[in-house]
Amino acid sequence: MLVDSHCHLNYKRLAEQQGEVLDRARARGVTAMLNIATRESEWDDVLAAAEANPDVWASVGIHPHDADHHPDVDTAKLIERAAHPRVVGIGETGLDYYYDKSDRVRQQDSFRRHIHASQATGLPIIVHTRDAEADTLALLGEEMGRAAFTGVIHCFTASDDFARRALELGLIISISGIVTFKNAADLQATAKWLPQDRLLIETDSPFLAPVPHRGKTGEPAFVADTLAFLATLRGEDQETLAAATSANFYKLFKKAAP
Repeated sequence: MLVDSHCHLNYKRLAEQQGEVLDRARARGVTAMLNIATRESEWDDVLAAAEANPDVWASVGIHPHDADHHPDVDTAKLIERAAHPRVVGIGETGLDYYYDKSDRVRQQDSFRRHIHASQATGLPIIVHTRDAEADTLALLGEEMGRAAFTGVIHCFTASDDFARRALELGLIISISGIVTFKNAADLQATAKWLPQDRLLIETDSPFLAPVPHRGKTGEPAFVADTLAFLATLRGEDQETLAAATSANFYKLFKKAAP
């Protein structure tokens, strides 16, 4: 059992050969994939892949890059679409101050709307954060004080301190293929100590293909390579880590639980 907790099957490089991509993942032991939405125009395609494949689940959300272009995607709309039986999470959402493709205040407003949808539905939130550690933690903490919710920091690349504070808030940390890169020493150091019961593994495909596939189009099958690297890094058995991270996925994304 192995889960890719974050992929984008509707992105062109994967959508053009989606059937083959899914078959390659299954051949490497991937038993579930979470197909992530980043803009409203994707929602139908993301849901269609989940409806057509029992091992694919879906999320609904607006990436912080696109916050400027989705002022009408409010909490009510997110809640409405999250009622679909194949939707198991809210996002991806969050804050990205590295590219600043959307106004920061609009990013924050969009992030709050997603959190409110998470609080209302009980579905976990999928958080993207880049160069925005302080504001991400402040907003999460403020909203956690208002009403409880669960979630995951996806494609984690933040500081060791951020990881500890996110765990204190009850969130899960997801590690991508970046951990296999030679220049990822800080991430590797954090990945070593993360509690096994608070850890997920993802590809974020078609991006961030891990070693030995770096430079290629990423796909869910490559989660097996990240698992192998992470198990060696942590001194753990691959099968044990695969089982643990899969169990963590189903514990967090309860709607997907078998």
